[in-house]
Amino acid sequence: MPIYKLSINGKEQTVEAPAEMPLLWVLRDLLNMTGTKYGCGLGICGSCMVLVEGDAKTACLLPIHSIQDQAITTIEGLSDRNDHPVQQAWRKEHVPQCGYCQSGQIMRAVALLQEESNPSQAQAEAAMSQVLCRCGTYPRIKKAIQSAIDLSKRP
Repeated sequence: MPIYKLSINGKEQTVEAPAEMPLLWVLRDLLNMTGTKYGCGLGICGSCMVLVEGDAKTACLLPIHSIQDQAITTIEGLSDRNDHPVQQAWRKEHVPQCGYCQSGQIMRAVALLQEESNPSQAQAEAAMSQVLCRCGTYPRIKKAIQSAIDLSKRP
């Protein structure tokens, strides 16, 4: 089996895996990083969202051979103390209900705010539609995105 060197959350990781193994399973099964969730395995639900070179990607669809030498950020690597503005906003607005989709929601929101520091409602809705919430916490997600924007503006 091939050996891959990955940069995950700013750390070099070496894994031995089949070339087509999805990043999701590399993270969960080989590296024991279980913050990235499995939802559908088809790239539809967004629960497995991670950042690859800053772009939101569904980890269930990314074969490991396609992401070598790219910076990968998972929910575990977003901040050392869970104090990223998006994480703070999620707590402030009490977004999670069951919480299963939240790592994907948070990672998608982070990517959105990196792409556009003050997204319109339409931009936020389009971006966040990539992650499904079975509990329907969309109104709180919208409020949390605005809270994260406000928190990011603080000195």
